[in-house]
Parts: sequence; C-alpha cells; structure tokens
Amino acid sequence: MMNIFRLAGDMTHLLSIIVLLLKINATRSCRGVSLKTQELYALVFVCRYLDLFTNFISMYNTVMKVIFLASTFTIIYWMRFHKVIRVTYDREQDTFRYQFLVLPCAVLALVLNNEFTVMEVLWTFSIYLEAVAILPQLVLLQRTNNIDNLTGNYVFLLGSYRALYILNWIYRFLTEPNYRQYLVWVSGIVQTIIYIDFFYYYIKSWRNNEKLSLPA
Repeated sequence: MMNIFRLAGDMTHLLSIIVLLLKINATRSCRGVSLKTQELYALVFVCRYLDLFTNFISMYNTVMKVIFLASTFTIIYWMRFHKVIRVTYDREQDTFRYQFLVLPCAVLALVLNNEFTVMEVLWTFSIYLEAVAILPQLVLLQRTNNIDNLTGNYVFLLGSYRALYILNWIYRFLTEPNYRQYLVWVSGIVQTIIYIDFFYYYIKSWRNNEKLSLPA
C-alpha cells in the first residue's frame, strides 16, 4: 500500500540512481564507484522483478521496476565497456569478494522464506542481498579515501531510502491489520545499520564544510 513514507523512499532511491548516472555521464568517470556493488544490485533487481511481465500491480510499480533495471545495467555497461569511462574504474581497489555475500544470502533464502517456491526464494534472496550489497562500495570509499561530492550524495541517498522504508513499515504496522513482514523488516534494519558509520561522517563533513573521508 502506498503512503507518504514509501513514496519518499522510492523517490529518494530514484534520485540516488539519477545522481550516480549524472556523475558518471557528466565527468566521464566512474572513479570511486564500485562495479561490484552495481552488479550486486543488478542481481537484486533481476531476482526481485522476475514477475515484471506476469504480475501487473500498477503502472507506477512497473515503471519503477523498468527504471531500476535499465539504469543499473546502463551503469554496469558504462563501467565495463565505455571506452572512456571504463579506464577510470578503480579495479585494483574494488576487490571485495562478493561471493561471500551472494552465497550466504542464497543459503539463507533457501532456509528462511515465506514459501518454498522458486519465485518466493528468489525474491527472498533479493531482500537479503540488498541488505549487504552496499558493502563493496563502502569498502572502496574507505580504501581510496577520495570521495567526490556526487558519489557521497549517491551513497547517502541510497541509505536514506532504506531508512524511509523503515518509517513506511512502522506506518503500515500501525494502520494495517495483520501487516507482518519479519524477514523484510530484519533485512532492512541490518541494511540501515550498515550505513550508520557512513551517515555519521557524511553529516559531520557537511556540518564542518569539509571534504568527506572515511577512516580506513
């Protein structure tokens, strides 16, 4: 069910992707952006939106799914194949072994799910994986310690989207009888906790008018 918190979360999520697309396109550089995180998000969206052509919910829902899929694969294409952008990729620093994220999330989805069907397990896997998909990006920012404003804003908006979704869940819990999504709630809380350290340094740098940097 749509409410102001979910709408704000969706728009913040959309804005984060727009910021990243603008950063890469305008500067012709993907320096500071983790390809590993983008590929994890692509896997998240593919597994979550398998029902795109079989389960129509609303035009809004369909459009948002298409935007998230198209924009994420566009970013990956630019970072891997664009003749100018690909040479700016921090390949030597973006070495997070994301197998250690994908495999545990896959096993957890097989064990903890609401219904043991292919679609439900893949959807649950996408929920678990989204909670940790930002980790390669955060590690890259710590390693390079060279965070431009647009990349910092992208990560901040991405974290804010999930925090707004927590408010959406609280609102729905208080207003909708029998609304319970424990797996989603726990995953969302874990995802928000992962951002806390970044939020602290982002707000600190903004208040002190300093360049954002994360401790190694």
